[in-house]
Order: sequence, then C-alpha cells, then structure tokens
Amino acid sequence: MLFVHKCQHKSKLIALSGLILWWIVSSIRQYIRLRHFDGPPTAAFSVLWLLWKTSGPRAHLEYYEACKKYGNITRVGPNELITCELELLRKVNAARGNYTRSAWYKVLKFNPARENIGSQRDGNYSGREIDGLESRIDKHILALVRLIENKYISQNKPFDFARKMTYLTLDALADIGFSQDFGFLATDSDMFGYINAVETTLPFLIPLGIIPWVLSILQLPLVRNIFMPSDTDVFGFGRVVKLTNQITSDRYGPNRVVAPEKQQQQQRDMLDSFVRHGLTEQEASSETLTQIIAGSDTSAGTLRTTMLYILSQARVVERLRREIAAVAPNLSRETVVADAATRDMPYLQSVIKEGLRMVPPISGIQLKQVPLEGDYFNGIHLPGGTKIGLCSWGLMRRADIWGDDAEQFRPERWEKATPEMEGAVDFVFGSGRFRCLGRNIAFIEINKVLVELIRRFDMAVVNPQNPWKARNASLFLVSDFWVRAYPRVDEVSKAQETQV
Repeated sequence: MLFVHKCQHKSKLIALSGLILWWIVSSIRQYIRLRHFDGPPTAAFSVLWLLWKTSGPRAHLEYYEACKKYGNITRVGPNELITCELELLRKVNAARGNYTRSAWYKVLKFNPARENIGSQRDGNYSGREIDGLESRIDKHILALVRLIENKYISQNKPFDFARKMTYLTLDALADIGFSQDFGFLATDSDMFGYINAVETTLPFLIPLGIIPWVLSILQLPLVRNIFMPSDTDVFGFGRVVKLTNQITSDRYGPNRVVAPEKQQQQQRDMLDSFVRHGLTEQEASSETLTQIIAGSDTSAGTLRTTMLYILSQARVVERLRREIAAVAPNLSRETVVADAATRDMPYLQSVIKEGLRMVPPISGIQLKQVPLEGDYFNGIHLPGGTKIGLCSWGLMRRADIWGDDAEQFRPERWEKATPEMEGAVDFVFGSGRFRCLGRNIAFIEINKVLVELIRRFDMAVVNPQNPWKARNASLFLVSDFWVRAYPRVDEVSKAQETQV
C-alpha cells in the first residue's frame, strides 16, 4: 500500500510539473511572437491586464493612456494589440482585405444558435428598401418636441436628456424596423425596464469578449436559461426580444401577402425587406433586433454628447441658429427639417463631426484578427491570428491629425479639413468592410434632432460642473443629464402672430 501511495504521489508531482512546464513554454512562445511591440509588462503573459481595464468605467482612457506611453501600436495582451495608427486601421478595415472580426464580436450574438450582422466575423447583409424613412423619424421627433413642451416646459421641470434621446431612437428604429414603436416616448418611461437592464448587464457582458470561452459556457442551454436574457422574460432585454419575435412571426404567418402583384400592400420597412430578400423567420428576427438595439445606442450617444458640447458654448448655438434660419427659414411648428436641407448646413456638419471626434459613441476595442498567413505593416510583422483593436480615443486626439488643441471642442477646425481628418472620423461608425450598416439612418436622426431642438428651444444644463453620470462599457452609459428647456422668444412671437 505504501508503494502504491508513493507512486500516486509521484504521478501527481509529474502531472503538476508538466502543467507548470507547459504554462512556462506557452507563455514564452506567446511573448516571443509579439515581443517587438511595447506594452504593459504583465500584458505580454496574461489577458488579466486587458480584462481588468476593459471591466472598468474608464476603459477608453486606459487604452488611450497605454498608447500614449507605449506607442501608436501597443501590446495589451498575449495575442492582442490596440492601435491609433490610421494607416494600419485602414489596412485592417480595407473593403477587399482579408482581416476578419475576432471572437470578441460573439458578445453581440443575442441568440447562440444564430449569427447576426453584429456577431458575424465576415460579410453581412442590410435591408435598404424602407418607405417613408424620413417621415417615420419625423413623427417621433415631433412626439419628443411635444413631450418637452407639454410636460416639462409647461411645468417648469428639468428632464433627463440622456433618457429622452434613448426613448426617441428606440421608438424611431422600431418604427423603421417593423412599423411599430415600443412606446417609450408615449409613456415617457423606460418600457419593460429595458434601459436599466442594458445599463446593468453591459459592463459585465463586454469584458467577456476578451475571454470568449467564458461566453461560450454562458451560452450553453442550461447555463443560458439561468444567466442570459430570454424571450420568456417579462422585463428587460428579453421582453424586447419577445416583441420582435412576435411581430416577425406575424410577417411569416399564413396571412402574409406573398403575391408579387400585392406586394405594394405590404409594410415597406426593414423587416419586410428581410422577408423579400429570402431570410428565414429566425434570421429576420435576429437581424431586425440587432439593427434596433445597436443603432439606437450609438445614435442616442452621439446626440447626448454633441448637445452637451453645443450647450457649453454660446457661440456655437448662435452660429447654428443663423445657419438654420438661412438654409431653412420657413419651418413651421408642425414641420421637421428635411435631411437634404441639413446636408446643406456646413457648420452643423462640422459640429456633428467634432462631437463624434470628441466622444466616439463606440469606444470599445472591437478586436479584428490578422489572417492566418500573417501580414506586415511598415515592415513590422503581424503574426497570423493576432487580434488588433481600435483605440478610438487615441485616434481622435492625435496632435499630428487634429492639431495642438485636439483635446478641445472646436467645430471650426473642419473648415480646413484634411483627408486624414475625414478618414479618422470615418472610423466612428466603422470603415471599409466593417462599415456600420445603419450609418445613414443614424445621421438622418442626428441631423434632424439637433436642428429641431436648437431652433425651437433655449436649453441649459442644470449642473454644468457635473453634467451627467457616465461610464464606458464599449458604449457610453449616460444618465442624469438634467437639462431645462425654455421656448425661444422668437418662436413665441411666431406662434402669437399665427394666432392673430
């Protein structure tokens, strides 16, 4: 028995020694393959540095500070790099390139059994044929205006601008997606607790992109039923999934119009486009949901931050108003500015670009993957399978692109825009083969909302020293952005003249 016990003990020691030796050899091999890139010393041997920083509320600043300290291409993990090098980013995102999305994007896979345009690692699909796109958006902008006038101005109450922008974009994109809004603006509330669920879940979900094997465990059926949202949920994200599935099911049900000569009777929305392009019911539901969820957060984020910068500088407000009056002088209270008119407002476009530059709505690293055969950039070897992420905060603050005042909000810089400036800000909504499919819709929303709020109201931030609560979770989660709105004097005069 003693002999057997000694043999078992020896076997355990051998196994443990083998495991330690394997870890040492594996760590050395990982270190060697990217040893020509500087970065935090611990990041060369473990993903813990990257996981820790990504889990924090200031991840965007952690990436930026690393790039400032170690260079425009910085090693942040055993197999991970981040970069604010514009030419490398162009190479990674090239329309005909062979880089792919990494497993980081699996965090956007709402249903483990199906891919969507957010989680796919290669090509994707977009529905484009949407009837009355602008009128759908206009309807919800007017609903927002009436809400501000009738509930907050009339009662001299401040409102949370961050929440109102999310209500607007969710309702508008649901209308575009399947011709039915969720009712956020109508009820002036967080329907189903959806926004609260996102703000609670996202800070824990996004870091899993760094360790996708954990995400794979969470997506196993038994585990998913306990920890992940489900379409059986009464509240939160699962309730939105359920509503989307129900509406999609109706479109694919026995009453769906399928005869070509009757297609004009159908709803020409995003979901209808997916139906007519041959997507299955499950695919169409997943794609529609992804467009609504991802698109609403990015548009709302841009509106929040850009408006904060606008309200912080009176000269910007006045110049915008002069431009609006010159380009679209005859807008009534019941009319929303046309998107075409906003494109003829160069200062407005400069303000929007500057807002996107100052606070990119998506500031996660969005890791892409080097093709298996490897690649070179400026003579530097990029081993196959290496993951490369975007340091958007660093890219948007490079003095060689933006000037010495890169930390300041100054829309006038765009009056002498360079190709590098235009190319850099293009990465806010993706570029090349990874370009955001909802970009056009997002800009229509942003253009129209900014014009309508600025021309109709005088607004003031309630607490300029501490305007909001915000944390980064790839997206910026913003709350308590309290604003007071007042009717503009000239708008009041116009209304009185109309009554006379």
